[in-house]
Formats: sequence, structure tokens, C-alpha cells
Amino acid sequence: MVTDRLADGVRIAELLASEVTGNESDLRGLAVVDADREVEPTADGALAYRIAREESGTDEDATETVAEVYVQPDRVRVEAIAAPDAAAEAARAVDLRARPKAVHPPRTLVFVEDGAGVKRALAVLEAVGNASGEE
Repeated sequence: MVTDRLADGVRIAELLASEVTGNESDLRGLAVVDADREVEPTADGALAYRIAREESGTDEDATETVAEVYVQPDRVRVEAIAAPDAAAEAARAVDLRARPKAVHPPRTLVFVEDGAGVKRALAVLEAVGNASGEE
């Protein structure tokens, strides 16, 4: 039985970024942008990178941020900017903890607390990407 679990926020964020950039089918059109390669985790969360959708029909540099990824010492917080309702529903479906953030426009916070949660977080990002592409 494996008793070790990955609970290092920076490493979890790296795994998530790697999965996003390497998953060409389900996350087509989403990319990691504005990455801070030397991010230091904080209790409130330090912005590690944004996840953006390339806008079709515009020049190749145009992107829309759909989520932001923040690093805390022992976890990652994904803030769904686009389609917060879709993010909340997808998080519940894959058993990730999520809660609304009372800002304008509203966001949904999704917590990835270990390395095993990274694959489940991809379903959340897929839902956000798909829902934001329909708007």
C-alpha cells in the first residue's frame, strides 16, 4: 500500500500545468500562460499561472483567461473565471472541494489537495473551457 501522497503546492501546480499542456484532445484550445517559474507558495495563494483559451477568428496572440492557478504550501487553488457554475458542477462530479467566491464577476474556487486530484481537476478545466467557448 502506498502511504505517501504528493501534498506540495508547487509540485501539484507543475503537474497540473504539464497535464494541461500535454492534453491535446479534451483541453484543446486551452494553454498555460503567464507562468511564474519561481513562484513561492503563500498561505493565501500566490499566482502561479493562468489558463487561457485562444480566441478563434482573431490574431494568434489573443487569449481569454478562463482560470487562474494559485499555489499554497500544501495545495493548489484553481479560480474559474469563465463559467463558474460549470466549474462547480464539474468539481462536485469528480469529488473535488469547491466553493463560490463572492466577487464581481463571480468565480468558483476549486481545491486540488494532492497529486491524485490533478487528473480530476482536468475535468473541471474541460468543463470551463467548453462552457466558456459556447458563450
